[in-house]
Amino acid sequence: MKKILQSLADGSTQLLDVPAPSAGSGRVLIETRVSLVSAGTERMLVEFGRAGWLSKARQQPDKVRMVLDKVRTDGIATYDAVRSKLDQPIPLGYCNVGRVIELGRGVRNLAVGDRVVSNGNHAEIVAVPQNLCVRIPDAVDDEQASFTVLAAIGLQGIRLAAPTAGECVAVIGLGLIGLLTVQMLRAQGCRVLGIDTNPERLALARKFGAEVVDASADVLGYAEAFSRGRGIDAVLITAATKSNAPIEQAAQMSRKRGRIVLIGVTGLSLSRADFYEKELSFQVSCSYGPGRYDSNYEEGGIDYPVGFVRWTEQRNFEAVLDLMADGRIDIAALVSHRFKLDDAARAYDLLASNEPSLGILLDYGEADPARLATTIDLPARHTPGNGRMTFIGAGNYASRTLIPAFLKAGAVPARLVSNNGTTAAFFGRKFGFEAAESDTAVAIAAPDSAAVVIATRHDTHAALVVEALNSGKHVFCEKPLCLNHEELEAITAAHAAAPDRMVMVGFNRRFSPLVQTMKRLLDAVQEPKAFVMTVNAGDIPAEHWAQDPKLGGGRILGEACHFIDLLRHLAGAPIEAIDAICFGPGAAGAISDDKAIITLRFADGSIGAVNYLANGHRTVAKERLEVFAAGAVLQLDNFRTLQGHGWRGFKRQSLRRQDKGADQCAAAFFAAVKDGTVCPIPWEETVEVAARTIDAATRLR
Repeated sequence: MKKILQSLADGSTQLLDVPAPSAGSGRVLIETRVSLVSAGTERMLVEFGRAGWLSKARQQPDKVRMVLDKVRTDGIATYDAVRSKLDQPIPLGYCNVGRVIELGRGVRNLAVGDRVVSNGNHAEIVAVPQNLCVRIPDAVDDEQASFTVLAAIGLQGIRLAAPTAGECVAVIGLGLIGLLTVQMLRAQGCRVLGIDTNPERLALARKFGAEVVDASADVLGYAEAFSRGRGIDAVLITAATKSNAPIEQAAQMSRKRGRIVLIGVTGLSLSRADFYEKELSFQVSCSYGPGRYDSNYEEGGIDYPVGFVRWTEQRNFEAVLDLMADGRIDIAALVSHRFKLDDAARAYDLLASNEPSLGILLDYGEADPARLATTIDLPARHTPGNGRMTFIGAGNYASRTLIPAFLKAGAVPARLVSNNGTTAAFFGRKFGFEAAESDTAVAIAAPDSAAVVIATRHDTHAALVVEALNSGKHVFCEKPLCLNHEELEAITAAHAAAPDRMVMVGFNRRFSPLVQTMKRLLDAVQEPKAFVMTVNAGDIPAEHWAQDPKLGGGRILGEACHFIDLLRHLAGAPIEAIDAICFGPGAAGAISDDKAIITLRFADGSIGAVNYLANGHRTVAKERLEVFAAGAVLQLDNFRTLQGHGWRGFKRQSLRRQDKGADQCAAAFFAAVKDGTVCPIPWEETVEVAARTIDAATRLR
């Protein structure tokens, strides 16, 4: 199937062949008929991509500061990470209309064949969560329905402003959302004043029943007359500008205790005097409505009770479609251009040009079974051999670190899989894979690969490891191996049934050159050792999937396992006991188990502590390990320098750039697969570290 992707690195728009996504649990698989280009959001992305590096930096100063802080601690490798992030294309579009062709497990209230509107991307096939998908009434055609999502953005702003019949409402900015908002306000019986500089858009607003004024004219004087000297009851700002003029005008034209709602983007240098003297209220509207960016609602399919949240984003979609069915929203006047999907590049050139445009529609033509292919062949650049490997997952870490590491080691990239197929197709072409796929089961079962590399979300690891072992494949699993003891038992049973198959977790820090030096020095010491590992983990939001016990397992399982394994490796002795404590009840912050101290006792009498702390400052290096042994000390700083105090023949080792051992880890696994040697990390240690990490995480809950 074809999908539109945007490069943030150079601004190019690509129509790429990608595997069709699968429906997945709670999702609806839709074959697209028409989609609408969002002039505001998509123009912004195109312009950002086409801007130079300096301009990009000026637009995101906060992120630039974060990058500079990271450079100070991690070195020049940070720039590689930034370039990699910009290199990854993003899908465009969120106004999609099509027909349902498959329902994922648990989907309710829809049937195959239904015409639906969703926030799916510009792609021939999309998989959309059920709460972002609504059936289209028969009275609404496909082109009309494609405006639903944009109209819902305006409708949510209206709901926040809560206008009543007869009130005076100003709409600043008459783009697509502004013109749709004008019509919905008129449908509610409001008197509407439209403000813009574009004469054609002012004429459309007048056609829709609004009074209008050019933004370059005496807007405040006109608003005073329009409101009959009382001031505007509510102002909705749907403009997209860096100027503070819209918010200044909104405050000055408002009546005492007026309401201002920001739907678009504008400068926000507020005048306290304007807001203070009139006791104005100001609110920013969030997209389509309640539920937006809530993973439980959108991805989990958990609806808000209607008695408590009457208008969710899905119910806003329904309300807009009802208005269209009743003829209260005129869409025909808003369509300025139509393009076939194959001509999408022309549509985006138009969007970025000075040529006037409004509603730009993309036509996908008739249904085609070929679009449903979950595998596409790619022009591979590697000679097939006995080092063929399949990669499951094509996210940031896989594309930036794992895949390049295995290719450097000599692996032949056979198949690359991602759920939506998009990243698999893009990075599959970049790295010379033979095929890109979205069906994990087909890829794992294929007989043309000796090993499977798993780099997906944490909650999928255990099942994929078992599936790969059952298919007779060696397995490299990016940490963690699993999330609970039941999953570990299932993996252990699968490995017992295929004992000649390797299972290795990506504990790359074991393979760092500086850790190898530490291991050599410590192996010569017969006395017990004391390890103090301090991790300045950095804060991530409580709503991030990695913090979710079901999806990511939490950060102890998801990342602290690295450091438990590292101490186990350096101690060279089994973990006899493990314990953990974190911030107590009532401590600041919604998440406490990412601010924890984990203690370990080893069979040889050694002890260790992992201080995993997410409440530090980003300018402090992330990882520091100190080892006390036999009157000497080793200090490892962020995998860049290693200092020895009291060690005969060793004082210091430094690297030009941070090296956490990712390349060496991949090379060791690949060599073992290719040469038929033993797993670089013993199976018993793999199981031990997984079990003890689960124990530590359990103690913190």
